[in-house]
Amino acid sequence: TARLSAHAGPPFPIVSNQVAGRYEVALWTDPDATDDATAGGQFWVVLNARDSGVDIPAGTRVTVAIRAADRPGPELTAIAAPVDGLVSRQFAALRMDHEGRFAVRVAIDGPLGAASLTSAVDATYDSRPAPALFVVYLLPFLVLGFFWVKVLRRRRALTRAPR
Repeated sequence: TARLSAHAGPPFPIVSNQVAGRYEVALWTDPDATDDATAGGQFWVVLNARDSGVDIPAGTRVTVAIRAADRPGPELTAIAAPVDGLVSRQFAALRMDHEGRFAVRVAIDGPLGAASLTSAVDATYDSRPAPALFVVYLLPFLVLGFFWVKVLRRRRALTRAPR
């Protein structure tokens, strides 16, 4: 099990060349949390056979499952699909409905046998700043607005003053 933090950017590996059964597995992810029903948590599973010279057979099926590790909730499961027709590269997307830690489980079943591995990842919103940063970003505008209103009131007072 590896612990990595998520980021706004390209996918990154959470499992690299781990042996599971007769497979050598790498798991890449882009763990974006979403508030709508879209599947923002993306997972790429890269399979190689441990035996040299053996290709991953066409009947190999990969299932990716996630479960919130920081609160109660159901396990979500998706069957991965081959990327560009390559059984050795499979993709699955799941909905990560909040920021926080998720346990990830990958199950592989095929002619080379069954295997599984587990890991974990921290999901974050792709481009949403932290709530505390909202105040930091808003503060300069509030200060400028305060001084602008003060200047406008002074101008109005000067134009109304008797000459």
